Amino acid sequence: MTQPTTSDELELLKRHIRDVPDFPQPGVLFRDITPMLADPKSFALAVEALARPYSGIDKVVAIESRGFILGAPVALALHAGLVPVRKVGRLPADTLREDYSLEYGVNVVEIHRDAIAPDERVLIVDDVLATGGTVRAAANLVQRLGGSVVGVSLLVELSFLGGRSRLPDLDLHTVLVY
Repeated sequence: MTQPTTSDELELLKRHIRDVPDFPQPGVLFRDITPMLADPKSFALAVEALARPYSGIDKVVAIESRGFILGAPVALALHAGLVPVRKVGRLPADTLREDYSLEYGVNVVEIHRDAIAPDERVLIVDDVLATGGTVRAAANLVQRLGGSVVGVSLLVELSFLGGRSRLPDLDLHTVLVY
């Protein structure tokens, strides 16, 4: 995992991400990664590109729900544990919760209180960076548990929504920027 992603590889990934207008509500253009997931070559390339810049990671925090799909193989590639950050009420043990805003509403995420030990090196993985609210919430949860967020690895960044500017303290790695 040391070679940079080539322009041909990036183009292959872009061809397998479709635009869905007005989802989940009117005015939102949704970047759908399911065609990429269905293509083994693209899926493997995405996982490699997300994991490539990182080493020495203790835990990968994957954000519900598409972050789970990408985070699990990234955790395996990095020989790290996997920690889910879920919507409120979906984790069975004692949790911490964090409210956040997103481009079309407000939400809450939770993490198990025992998921991350103090000083563990954590990589956050998700499919899309939009306004930055979900990533900020996940990073806050990791930090509240005493973990160190060493990076955030994202498949797609929607730069026109300004999410990166809301996360100046985090090291962001994005594979595709729109």
